[in-house]
Amino acid sequence: MRVLVAGATGALGKQLVPRLVDAGHEVFAMVRSESAGAAATGLGAAPVIADALDREQVEAAVREANPEVIVHQLTAIGHIDTRHFQRSFAATDRLRIEGTDNLLAAGRAAGVRRFVAQSNGAFTYARTGGPVKTEEDPLDSSPVSEMASMIGAVRHLEQAVLDSDRPEGIVLRYGAFYGPGTSMEPGSEQLEMIRKRRFPVVGKGDGVWSFIHVADAAEATVAAIEKGHRGVYNIVDDDPAPVADWLPEVAAMLGAKKPMRVPRFVGRLAAGPVGVVLMTELRGASNSKAKRELGWRPAHPTWRQGLKAAL
Repeated sequence: MRVLVAGATGALGKQLVPRLVDAGHEVFAMVRSESAGAAATGLGAAPVIADALDREQVEAAVREANPEVIVHQLTAIGHIDTRHFQRSFAATDRLRIEGTDNLLAAGRAAGVRRFVAQSNGAFTYARTGGPVKTEEDPLDSSPVSEMASMIGAVRHLEQAVLDSDRPEGIVLRYGAFYGPGTSMEPGSEQLEMIRKRRFPVVGKGDGVWSFIHVADAAEATVAAIEKGHRGVYNIVDDDPAPVADWLPEVAAMLGAKKPMRVPRFVGRLAAGPVGVVLMTELRGASNSKAKRELGWRPAHPTWRQGLKAAL
């Protein structure tokens, strides 16, 4: 198939494009600059240049690539400051709203058959009920204020993609990435904070996180492109874990002392309301549907194995 990947030079795109090429697909990469185009060429894709926020440029790029499938992996997430969470996600929120609308419109005009989009299954589920959620469970309808715009942008993306009659829309709710190019790669700021005991367990640490190795996420994306049907898939590993479990274990992998424990009010002062939510209220996600319908299995079934191997 002819596949256009928007976001081909990001952490996931760098894993995804070579896998698509190896699977025999003709891959095009929508990039913003000549330098990014050279990087995409090195991955095996043919570059087409467009700014995702410029509808005319996007339409021209899609006409040039003439794909059967568009894969939307556009994000602009750098350092995440939990005290200024809204600011940290502002550029990505815009890509998830305007970028999604532009790509969908261009795909519809060009007769694209399938549209696969990156969503978030790590921070977005409702913070009520059981600890592990399926695709049928709702997103958070009453997030803390600093998370509202991020969850609103995710909601917009998902509704736009799933409501589209043509192309067929598939949403992939990825867990928290680790591995090459992510915020949890060796030497990253996040892991260094854990090593230096600057990443404490807040309260009981009963917020549940779902992780996914970025290579496993790419494999699942290939499966969704080839075998998926309209709907939502959680792309996470087999081992959703409370912060109180995973954080001390990761510290041990790094050869660090156990993380400190602080009460919720101290966590709120240091990391803001979002930091407290991430530590104490998150819900994890189940990958049963993706396994069943996509025939996918993560090569790293648990973050315990995957992170230990990476570190």
